[in-house]
Amino acid sequence: MQNSVVADTAAASELIEALARTAPGDPARARRRERAIEAWLPLAQHLARRYHGRGEPLGDLTQVATVGLIKAVDRFEPDRGVEFSGFAVPTIIGEIKRHFRDRTWFIKVPRRLQELRLQITAANNELTHTLGRAPTVADVADHLGTTEEEVLEGLEGARAYSATSLSTPAGEDGQGELGDTFGSEDHGYELAELRVALGPALAALDEREQRILSLRFYGNLTQSEIATHVGVSQMHVSRLLTKALAKLRTHLGG
Repeated sequence: MQNSVVADTAAASELIEALARTAPGDPARARRRERAIEAWLPLAQHLARRYHGRGEPLGDLTQVATVGLIKAVDRFEPDRGVEFSGFAVPTIIGEIKRHFRDRTWFIKVPRRLQELRLQITAANNELTHTLGRAPTVADVADHLGTTEEEVLEGLEGARAYSATSLSTPAGEDGQGELGDTFGSEDHGYELAELRVALGPALAALDEREQRILSLRFYGNLTQSEIATHVGVSQMHVSRLLTKALAKLRTHLGG
């Protein structure tokens, strides 16, 4: 998967390593940093596309992913024995998820707009009856003793906070639903990215932690059987597994 995202992974990795070897004050550092970011930009674009269709424009997601890539380039330390791709993927995904967390909010109308909307609805019904026509914004404002701007705010605010059901009919024939038009997440990409990141994450564990994880998840051994192989108690194996998995989650950005 990674080779399809970055055309020449080896060359891109060399640029990252060259940047890491360049001293902060070296005049060549800025250019090498720029080239490294450009080389890995397809990875950021690929990850941004994965999260498209969730309410945010692709252009915005690409910008956010690029910010994550830049952070990865600036923070990467090759001496830790982790490949750049394994460090960059969780960093970029973390930046995208942070963007969604900051931009997404529950649909909750402020009390002031709730009350104003009820007043506008009541005034509209009353004025329609007394005037014999649909009231204007000026009519409603005069009736409520408020300004036209506040009436417009109440109308627009109520509309902005409304939600549309995913079951709403969509399409010319009305046979489909709105929810059917949304793209679904391809978990195959996510699994492929996790595989790319997993190798460097495992490399960050010590030899005993790697062995215990291998026996547990590849050998399908019980904790008691692992304890016999490693020569420690079952309780100690449990603690080591918990510690190793916590390290993996940290490296994978979880």
